[in-house]
Amino acid sequence: MEMASGTSWTRQQSLVALNLYCQLPFGKLHHRNPEIIRCAQLIGRTPSALAMKLTNFASLDPAITSTGRSGLPNVSNADKAIWSEMQADWDQFGIEAREAAASLGVADSDATSEAQATDELPDYTGANRQAEVAVRIGQYSFRRTVLSAYDYRCCISGLAVPSLLVASHIKPWRVDERNRLNPRNGLCLSALHDRAFDVGIITITDEMTVSVSQAHATEADGFFQSALSSYHGRPITLPEKFPPAEEFLSYHRQHVFQG
Repeated sequence: MEMASGTSWTRQQSLVALNLYCQLPFGKLHHRNPEIIRCAQLIGRTPSALAMKLTNFASLDPAITSTGRSGLPNVSNADKAIWSEMQADWDQFGIEAREAAASLGVADSDATSEAQATDELPDYTGANRQAEVAVRIGQYSFRRTVLSAYDYRCCISGLAVPSLLVASHIKPWRVDERNRLNPRNGLCLSALHDRAFDVGIITITDEMTVSVSQAHATEADGFFQSALSSYHGRPITLPEKFPPAEEFLSYHRQHVFQG
């Protein structure tokens, strides 16, 4: 049942809305979006009210406002607070968002199935089944947030086949658990470029261009040249939201890249 117009948003509703904001491209934050319509019905809000809430969150996102686009002018202190909480601790935000979704009956139809095969599987040794599922769903959310930010295109090659795309961690999961769900620690890459990035054959410079290691250049075949070396010096396509953080890219260049 929909709430009366003007009724204050509960924390649970706001958590669900902010989580949805993270997982939708900026151009789809409108009341006609079927996903917004479905979610609005489940949390007891109108599609227009939910779309307005998402636009308000956009006005707090520096990646959006820096392009000249913005949300509504009067963002509540509660929205500002929950945005700050998310930025400070992505893991905790993910946990609370999932709990809020469960309390409101908002089930992501894709999360359970897709969480069975995430892009980068951590070590589950000693974890119970509930903890394993929670981590996998967190990984699913990370994947969706990163891929939607890049409009489901590899930021190096432009490949736009979702089944061949990976939400690649810049600073590895095993190294920095605090930022394992932070989308600014992610890049949308093709499966090939994800693997090359993971083993240090390619990296991203401060200028947001691709750098290809010369360690393999002399022994590489023609495919290596066309699929990897040819991108050396080219700029990556930056996302609409959650651009890669310089601190994570710096770590990758210093500790992963083969130089």
